[in-house]
Amino acid sequence: MSWQLRPYIAPDFTEKTFIDAPEAVLREAPRDGVAPAGFHAMSIFPEYFKIGGRWLLAEESRMDCVAVYEGGKIHVREFRLLKQGDLVVTGRTERCEEGVYVHADGFREPSEQRDVFAFRRSRSRETAFSRDYDELYEVLRHDREHGKIVWVMGPAFAFDFDARAAFAKLVEAGYVHALLAGNALATHDLEAAYLRTALGQNIYTQKSQPNGHYNHLDTINQVKLRGGIPQFIEAEGISDGIIYSCEKYRVPYVLAGSIRDDGPLPPVYGNAYEAQDRMRDQIRGATTVLCMATMLHSIAVGNMTPSYRVLPDGTVRQVYFYCVDISEFTVNKLSDRGSLSAKGIVTNVQDFIVTLRKGLGL
Repeated sequence: MSWQLRPYIAPDFTEKTFIDAPEAVLREAPRDGVAPAGFHAMSIFPEYFKIGGRWLLAEESRMDCVAVYEGGKIHVREFRLLKQGDLVVTGRTERCEEGVYVHADGFREPSEQRDVFAFRRSRSRETAFSRDYDELYEVLRHDREHGKIVWVMGPAFAFDFDARAAFAKLVEAGYVHALLAGNALATHDLEAAYLRTALGQNIYTQKSQPNGHYNHLDTINQVKLRGGIPQFIEAEGISDGIIYSCEKYRVPYVLAGSIRDDGPLPPVYGNAYEAQDRMRDQIRGATTVLCMATMLHSIAVGNMTPSYRVLPDGTVRQVYFYCVDISEFTVNKLSDRGSLSAKGIVTNVQDFIVTLRKGLGL
């Protein structure tokens, strides 16, 4: 039997609990950027709100935001985007007591039967991930044609010749629909394409080059001189790498700045909230998300990614979320921050991407 998405089992709204539930209470936002007292904060799960006798699903959700009733639908908004007078759902119970229902088991995740005492329950560098890879191959093959695959990447990829080549192959083969990263990933990838180094070390031999610590700064400077990344690629004859492949195959990428950025490159968003908005633009349609070697970006994206997606035909499907990092702390941190649906793979991300390329037959 071929692999299939796990079906979504919607709540049975004919049950007495739902029929007898009160209407959700809506209160106006008292001013711009401020929610009314008792506001309901969203989770990563599908949530339904009883309004006008109907149970309405929030179709685009995000953790730690609020539900706004507008135009007969539920819209989920960040606090900073609230406008005075917005009708915000209130209530802090989750089982219909206040007209709010959080559906945490819609995909019927399989549960393991475990002894009270057992070894190796957490995900660590000792965990065997063969089954996770097998699932990931199937997920990626499915979503290449029927979904949106978003990659969230730290700069570690750009430090290795084989990793850059492997990811470029994934872009070429259609397994990358958007890329979220910071200044460093793009800078060192372009440095690698331009000068064959990353932070001054040869990307293949890993040997430090004379005055190599200037190389990333020279790269940024040259990109600015040329007027931007596309112009730099053309003028300098760049023909390989992650950013080059994204430009060639028109894959959108969002580069979010940080307080420690060098330069930065021209496309980097220096305003944190503008960067967050552009990242969320890409996450809104994501059906598979892979976060690799970047703790802060992974947590940020994890917090804005729900566990489900409502497709144009009204179908509700699962969002697959993977966090890949050599650090167990980073992998487990996502669950600590509420991204409970994230699946962790503890490994070197450079090895991971090369293995993934081979497993996909590229």
